[in-house]
Amino acid sequence: MIVPLQITFKGLEPSPALEARIRARAARLDRFEDDIVGCHVTIAALHRHQHRGYLYSATIEIFAPGGTIAVSHDNPRDPAHADPYVAVRDAFDAAIRRLEDHVRTRGDRAASRPSPLSRGRITLLDAAAGSGVIATDDGQDVTFDRASVAGDAFDRLRVGSKVRLAPAGDSDGLRAGMVYLLDTPHPAQ
Repeated sequence: MIVPLQITFKGLEPSPALEARIRARAARLDRFEDDIVGCHVTIAALHRHQHRGYLYSATIEIFAPGGTIAVSHDNPRDPAHADPYVAVRDAFDAAIRRLEDHVRTRGDRAASRPSPLSRGRITLLDAAAGSGVIATDDGQDVTFDRASVAGDAFDRLRVGSKVRLAPAGDSDGLRAGMVYLLDTPHPAQ
């Protein structure tokens, strides 16, 4: 699986080389967890230090079954973080350790059952009511609400957006317990 990835640069110009490094590190996350539904990486220039120049921080959010893994690596005393590549490396190293712990705590429960995640597209969205309908790839219509959308992605949802979803534990599969945004369709031009 290719991990759906979102990269945000704050306080610095987007760098194709740094973005390529982030994409390469994110692609390796599949080795630790098969069901990752998304990853959001933020690189920020914190502040200008009088002797070392800018210091950088890297924040990584990994959206996986069983919860979100968030790692923020912003050590303002570490002179190595004057290099954004080092901040990214340190953040991914910490994220991998947390992801390994996450998989270990899920234990055999996760390995013994098939993944409940399915894919679909948003077919109806009522932003005012904070709800919508997803047509799954297997032909079911599943409802969801704002609270079931991972992160702050509800406002980025559009009709046609690709999503992954897990059913609510207490429902008959017609209501989503968690919805993870995979992409946002481009507006018609």
